[in-house]
Amino acid sequence: MINVTKTFFPPIEDYQNQLKRIWENQWLTNRGELLLELEDKIKNYLSVSNAIIMTNGTIPIQIALKNMGNNGEIITTPFSYVATTASILWENCKPVFVDIDSEYLTIDETKIEAAITSKTTAILATHVFGNPCNLEEIEKIAKKHNIKVIYDAAHSFGVNYKGKSIFNYGDVSTCSFHATKLFHTGEGGALFCNDAELHHKMYYSHNFGHNGPLDFFGLGINGKTSELQAAMGLSVLPFLPNIIESRKEVVEYYNSNLNFTILKTIKIRENTEWNYSYYPILFQSEEQLVKVQKVLNENEIFPRRYFYPSLNKINYVNGISMPISENIASRIICLPLYFGLQEKELALITTIINTTIL
Repeated sequence: MINVTKTFFPPIEDYQNQLKRIWENQWLTNRGELLLELEDKIKNYLSVSNAIIMTNGTIPIQIALKNMGNNGEIITTPFSYVATTASILWENCKPVFVDIDSEYLTIDETKIEAAITSKTTAILATHVFGNPCNLEEIEKIAKKHNIKVIYDAAHSFGVNYKGKSIFNYGDVSTCSFHATKLFHTGEGGALFCNDAELHHKMYYSHNFGHNGPLDFFGLGINGKTSELQAAMGLSVLPFLPNIIESRKEVVEYYNSNLNFTILKTIKIRENTEWNYSYYPILFQSEEQLVKVQKVLNENEIFPRRYFYPSLNKINYVNGISMPISENIASRIICLPLYFGLQEKELALITTIINTTIL
């Protein structure tokens, strides 16, 4: 069976060595030694000034919206995982969708200003498949209208734009460390923000608002993660160069062997050092996609329709029409991409696709 992704498991001895430290410390949660070490190593690896590791990738978005959304309208993309839109609604804000660019698949920055009203408090945009949004234009718009920018950078660990980490952009960036991501802690995520005052607010918000054991800075929830998750992260992180290189080889195989006279793939934004997090392909029609998916499934190959449906079509949203996102969502699929995927498996995948689309 070849799934769309496969969790990277570090050598079990590496994880066991980290677990021994936990047993020696007798400290399982509440920002223990391993968690603090992992935050430092992530900051060094990414060359960022801060990182707050949390228990999953959705909590950071919710905390950012709680602190900056102010129950207002949030301009966002309809082409993302459901957590992006669900977090907006969960925090009693209103999603206002703006359609996407048909090549980069990120929010179309040229359409953002027309969606801004007196109730707009923030832009929540997704770096789709690790492909950066138009960062400069979004920043200009946000400053002009005095609104905040939150980036859902769930797919973007290791992505650099113009020589620096993608997490350095926006008021807040969030990331997922879910088991399916190229860097993971089993389940987990992180929040990044450069402003010291805002960082302080985000930090205490993920720790019940505590200012020591008996006092509180303000309102907070429990977004903390455990030493067990940190142990996994510390075991996986040293393998990141190998993981990225392996995924790059898979991407290059697809690029060289798929029939791009019929198919298309994502356009990576200029000045981007990409992380090879996903491999989406666009068919000419949904019918063609369904036909190919059926044949792949019959051969125990299971790509996935990221992202479908377009989020403006979800029943609890009642969004207006987003023609580009809806069109892209209907005919895009992500092919298997993970560490250790073999050339013979890639040959089977590409052969099935190329022969079935004709």
